[in-house]
Order: sequence, then C-alpha cells, then structure tokens
Amino acid sequence: NLRMSSLKLQKRLAASVMKCGRKKVWLDPNEASEISNANSRQNIKKLIKDGLIIKKPQTVHSRARCRKNREARRMGRHTGTGKRKGTANARMPEKVIWMRRMRVLRRLLKKYREDKKIDKHMYHALYLQSKGNIFKNKRVLMEHIHKKKAESARLKTLQEQAEARRNRSKAAHERKSARNAQKNAEMFAHIEDNVAEEES
Repeated sequence: NLRMSSLKLQKRLAASVMKCGRKKVWLDPNEASEISNANSRQNIKKLIKDGLIIKKPQTVHSRARCRKNREARRMGRHTGTGKRKGTANARMPEKVIWMRRMRVLRRLLKKYREDKKIDKHMYHALYLQSKGNIFKNKRVLMEHIHKKKAESARLKTLQEQAEARRNRSKAAHERKSARNAQKNAEMFAHIEDNVAEEES
C-alpha cells in the first residue's frame, strides 16, 4: 500500500495523458520502482509505450436484461397493480389521450373534405361536434358521416320526387284550365252563333 500510494503523481499524470479517469489507470506493481522515477508527462508517455502503464478496458454494462424486460412489458407482463407507482392519469395523461383522439378525427375530416366526400358545411359541423366529445373514435365518426350522407341523399330524392309531383300536378292543372277555357270559349261561340241566327 505504502509503495503504491507513492505513485499518486504518476497515476494522475497517466490519467491526464491517456484522457481517462484515475481508476482506469493500471500501473505494473512489479515495476513500481521504475514508475516512481517518472515525474514528467514525457516519462509517463514512454512507460505507456513500454506497457508498464495501461488504460483498463471499459467495464461491460449489458442491456440484455433491460431489453428482455422491455419485451416482456410490451406483452403486458410486470404491469399489474403491484408494479404501479403513479396514478392512472400520471402514467397515461387524459390530455394526451384527448389530443391523440382529436388529431385522428381532424385528420380524417380533413382527408374527407379534400376527397370531396363531405362539403365544407358538413366539415365545420362535424369539426365542432368532434371538439364537443360526440365521437368516441374514428369508426364512430365514419359511421356518422355515412349515416348523414345517406340521410341527406334520401332527403334529396324525396325533395326531387315532391318537386316532380308538384310539377306534374301543376302541368295537369294548367292542362285542365286550358281545356276548360277552350270549352267555355266554344260554348260562348255557339251561344253567340245561335243568338245571331235568331236575330236574322
């Protein structure tokens, strides 16, 4: 101990020369007397070259166990109630879940609007409904859009049918009016002819 403690200077210089910590410096115990004579960086460099002073290899810090545990956790192991330290909200914040959901729904709405599947009015209404927590997930929103589109298509066909009915009835009414007007005109003409004959 006394012999090696006298090599404090040499260890410090060697650490500085090799750019490592003092605990990484190995001094040959058999050559302690020769090493103790080295009191400059030049001498230390020579000893390093000769192999009397060596830089110890880096200790292994294996991540194999860590990787194995991480794989197990991905499969759901070691995550029961006994392993949990924080609250549910601390482990997976509600805000993060909300943000992810909003981003998913808004991305879908944007895509549908760009593909002309929905118009800008429906987009705006659905955007506000998404913000109001109406849709739980993407599937629910898609179902709602399909239902809305089908309903609007049905209403459109009903309106078209009603319009066609109105047009038909209007045309029939006009034809009837024209027939009546013609009949009246013929009747008046006949009466006037009769009156003219009687007067003559």
